[in-house]
Order: sequence, then structure tokens, then C-alpha cells
Amino acid sequence: MSAPPSPLPDAYSDPRLREIAEQALSRTSGAPFISGNAVRILRDSTENFPAWLDAIATARRFILFENYIVGKDEVGRMFVAAMAAKAREGVHVRLLCDWLGTPFAGELFEPLLRAGGEVRSYNPPRLDSPLGWVSRDHRKMIAVDGDVAFVTGLCAARRWNGDASRRIPPWRDTGVEVRGPAVAEIERAFKQVWDATGAPLPEDELTPTDAAAPAGDISVMVLASEPVRSGVYRLDQFIATVARHTLWLTDAYYVGTPPYVEALRAAAGDGVDVRLLVPGTSDLPITQAFSRAGYRPLLEAGVRVFEWNGSMLHAKTAVADCRWSRVGSSNLNISSWLANYELDLAIYDEAFGHEMEQMYLRDLEQSTEIVLAARNRVRPVRNARASAHLRPVRGSASRAAASALRIGNTVGAALSNRRVLGASEAGLTARAGAILLVLAVAFVMWPEVVAIPAGLLAAWVGIAFLIRAWKLRRTALDTGDVQDDDTL
Repeated sequence: MSAPPSPLPDAYSDPRLREIAEQALSRTSGAPFISGNAVRILRDSTENFPAWLDAIATARRFILFENYIVGKDEVGRMFVAAMAAKAREGVHVRLLCDWLGTPFAGELFEPLLRAGGEVRSYNPPRLDSPLGWVSRDHRKMIAVDGDVAFVTGLCAARRWNGDASRRIPPWRDTGVEVRGPAVAEIERAFKQVWDATGAPLPEDELTPTDAAAPAGDISVMVLASEPVRSGVYRLDQFIATVARHTLWLTDAYYVGTPPYVEALRAAAGDGVDVRLLVPGTSDLPITQAFSRAGYRPLLEAGVRVFEWNGSMLHAKTAVADCRWSRVGSSNLNISSWLANYELDLAIYDEAFGHEMEQMYLRDLEQSTEIVLAARNRVRPVRNARASAHLRPVRGSASRAAASALRIGNTVGAALSNRRVLGASEAGLTARAGAILLVLAVAFVMWPEVVAIPAGLLAAWVGIAFLIRAWKLRRTALDTGDVQDDDTL
């Protein structure tokens, strides 16, 4: 059963308290409140894909389409063909994808380019950026004519449809359809990444922020995360801090940082019903291993953890106190919080929150709760049939980097003794020790095997720094912004 709503609605009846609450949330996330919207939940590809196609078919002026993966399969080609048809009618179509998520896709986009559409790819490999691959455009959104927009966790690829011939249901994922003034802010989120990939999108081609008529009575925040800026991370921690009754989370690639884990533990210790729903089987097994390694500290504090028993769970959602909800592309890991471009919608509405809670409870009916069993062991659930169809997803390097963060935290703590290691970290510590021993043997027995790659990497990074410095100096000379620098 759902817990009763938070007293927050009563506080909102006082204009002064409401102003303080909205100011705190806005400053924490870096996004303003936008009122007057209509928001509709879309579940899985069976509801999302048809809604996207319907919106594209109605376009008269422009389509903005941004997605981490556009599959080189029948689903990706279906969306490209739909947008190409509108481009031939004179609609201005701009498509943006991530290079790592959608690599070497020139042939896929040829029909759209021939029809007059524009296609850009974010962050392809560059000689002057050896570690540039860490930052990805992980957003998934569509905006059409300033009338409607979609913010979602789904990619435009076949795997989200499942496989009916093998009785594999669609991947479990969630998106939202938005109408009202927030659509203009979603368009400007698209402009952020579009401008980072080439010539900027003209401001006068976007919907004016004050031109959209109200479409409903829901207040939202458009959380357009950028690399290094931690607005969603701060907001997630803030919500974990202020939740009074419930905090129900769904995440595909959970690898919690120590501060976030402590925020969840503190909430549970204070009597908040904290729940975390994660995949039972994953397309990225390494991340699932690290997610499971983090169960024990949550369970010991009273957080309830569930694993989904169906096909891949890819949703990224949260609902707190039947009022605050978040839906979008951000996972609960360091890659989404600090390294990627992400896009989420935070919704402040009790009716919408109730709908999110009901959807969560239905999901739990197809999930298995993880508990601390006899001998204080966490027993992970394995579902061979569900995992058989999952293949590693191309372009998941940033999520693997998020998994590496947990190793770094554990190894760093073991070396520096800066905090007490928990029992759940014994396995990670043992694996780290074994890896270090193997590396030590390699250093002693075959030094050239280690030295040559290290030397090549150092040379690459050094050349990249020199190229970057030359470009910066040339830009400074061109703009006249030259300052004395005794280091050059």
C-alpha cells in the first residue's frame, strides 16, 4: 500500500512557504519551475514509439530528435524514414545522436540527408582528446513545432521492442509526453548539445519561452544536465534528504556514490519507505555485478531492494511522497551525474505522483525482493530465461566507467584507511588485490609489455595537450584576448 502524501501540499497553500520551497529546489537543480503543463506517462515501446511517430507525422515546421542510440535496424530506419518524409514536405528536421552509441551510421542517415534533414554526431574520437570518450550525449528527446515534446529513457532501436517470436516482452522503460510552456525549455536543451557539435541553432527558430499557451496545471522542471555540472546529482540527494514518507527509485545501472548511499541510508533510518528497483538480468553484466555489491549497506539500513524478473529493466524514474517525480535518461551513477549530457523532467503534482506510485507497485508484482538471509548473506536472484536474450549494448563505456568508480572508492579506502570498509566490499577488495598481484608479476617478468603501451599513451596525451594549447593560443590571438603567460 502507498503511504499517505507528504505535508508538502499543505505547505504549498502558504505562498511564502511555497516560494521558499521552490527557491530551494530551483537553486539545487539549476532549473526553474515551469507551470501550466500537461504531462502523460508512456510505458515501454508499445506506448512510446507510436506516440513519437504520431507527433512526427503532424509536424509542420520543425522536428528536433536527439537520442543516444538510433539503431541500424528496422526500428531506427522506421524513425529515419518518418523524418525523411517530413523533410521532403519542407519540415526542418534536425537529428542528433551520440557517436559511441551510434557509431559509423552514415548509411543509416542517408535517406534523411538526401531529403534535406540535418544530422550531427556528438563527440566522435579526436586525436587531441584521448579521454574524450568519457563524456557522452545520453539524452533521449523529441520536440515538434513547439506543441509537444517527449523526454524518455528509450532509445530508437529494435531491442526495446523485445522479440515476440521468442516470447521476450519489450524492455521495461518509461517516458513522458509534455505539452505546454515546458516544451520551449526542452527545445533549448536540444540546442545545448547541437551547438556543441557545430554551428549554433538560431534562437529565432526555437519556440519563444513566453509564447506557449498553458496546456494543463502541472509544474515541471526541465533538468538539462551537462558534463561536470551536478544539478541532478544535487537534486537527487536533496530529495533523499527531504522525503518524509516514501522514496521509490527505479534504475537500470545503479552504482551509488558514498554520499548518495548515505543519503538513502539516512532516509531509511529516519522511517522513510525507501525502495530501489533494478534489473534482475542486465545487458551490461559488469554494472549489475557492482550494483549487487552495493546491496548490503542499503539492506542493513532498511532500504528495500527489488530485482525485475522480466526482460531488461531500462527505466530511470523516482517518486517521493506522492508529489515529486522524475523521469528521463539519468541513471543513479557518476557517469550520468557528472560526465554526460542527460535530460530529465521533474514533475510536481500529486495526481501524477499517484500514477507513478501505482505503476511502481505493478512493477513490484513482477519483481523479487532481495533480503539478508541466514548467515547475513545477500542472495542475488538469477533468471536464466530472462538473461538469455540480452546482449551487451554498444556504447556502454561510460557506464563501465561508473562501475570503476566503486572499485576506486573501495581500493582508495583500503590503501588510505580513511574509512571503515563494510563486509559487502570484501569481494571487491579481494578482486582488486588479485588484479594488483597479476600486474606486479607482469611488471617484473615482462617490463616491456607494460612500458611500451604506457609510453605510447603518455606520448598520445602529450601530443593532445600540445595540440589543445596551440588551438587555445590561436583562438586568443584571433580574438585579441592575449594575456602574459610565463609558462609558454
